[in-house]
Amino acid sequence: MTSAQLLKTSPEESAFGVQPSRMASTGSVLGTSPPPAAVWPPLDFALGALSCCAACVFTNPLEVVKTRLQLQGELRARGSYQRHYHGVLQALWVVGRTDGLRGLQKGLSVGLIYQGVMNSVRLGSYSYCEALGITSFHGGSLLSGAGVGALGALIASPAYLVKTHLQAQTVEAIAVGHQHNHLGVSDAFVTIYRRDGLIGLWRGVNGAVPRVMVGSAAQLATFTSAKDWVSHSQWFSPNSCLTALIAAMISGVAVAISMTPFDVISTRLYNQPVDEFRKGRLYHGFSDCMLKVCQAEGLLGLYKGMGPVFVRLAPHTVLSMLFWDLMRQQTVKNTQSQGRS
Repeated sequence: MTSAQLLKTSPEESAFGVQPSRMASTGSVLGTSPPPAAVWPPLDFALGALSCCAACVFTNPLEVVKTRLQLQGELRARGSYQRHYHGVLQALWVVGRTDGLRGLQKGLSVGLIYQGVMNSVRLGSYSYCEALGITSFHGGSLLSGAGVGALGALIASPAYLVKTHLQAQTVEAIAVGHQHNHLGVSDAFVTIYRRDGLIGLWRGVNGAVPRVMVGSAAQLATFTSAKDWVSHSQWFSPNSCLTALIAAMISGVAVAISMTPFDVISTRLYNQPVDEFRKGRLYHGFSDCMLKVCQAEGLLGLYKGMGPVFVRLAPHTVLSMLFWDLMRQQTVKNTQSQGRS
């Protein structure tokens, strides 16, 4: 899409309608399209961070529930442990009743740090791939999504480590997994650094990188293709928000199915206790964790927490992609109007 074409497109059309968003119009794995007009890269990194942080505020309670469900019954056969959490709604009720409303937003501050750092790198780098025309090639969207996801996960891993620790913490009556008992975000960072050194802040990154690679590739590629498909099918009016919602739900299904096993492994690696030699007490790495979970909990153990993963992904995808799309459109318009003046 050229700059002139972009100016002729209304905000409603570009965000939801027949004309796909800049994000959604360019990475189709089914065909090629010309690279879009680029936003200044540092600004695009900031827009990516802001969009996902805004979405995180609304979806963080589901992240808390997901973490608890994934740690429940760790390395124990089904039926051999007490289940405190039985599903998304019941888990939200239990956490809210026991920990209060603040308990539903545990880890929000460090979650915002993680979302800001990871997604500024992920979405900003993806935008740069768009500007270079990489996503216009067959499979370019998929490969770009995986690559930028891995980079973002690597850089933001310490924040995700602390977020997992804090979201797992609760009172003994409903506790699951190892309890690290940090006093807060800063205390968690300091405690981990003093105990394990700088490298300890990246403990579990070997589970986070494949998790975000798979999730990012699936999200960016399927949201892109699904939004194009729904728009071209003309099921809804050009300015209907249902276009983005259905695309996000399709994307959410794909991401939940493909990413949940990696998400479970990542959560387990991040939350496990360490010994005096700074080694994990439960797992020795990604493959060891996968094998132990399958042996002790069965194959379905890798899909624990899939409910909140999906329920969270649809609104998070809609909100983050929508916020990012609208802010980028407005930025391009402002830049071009200033250029004409």
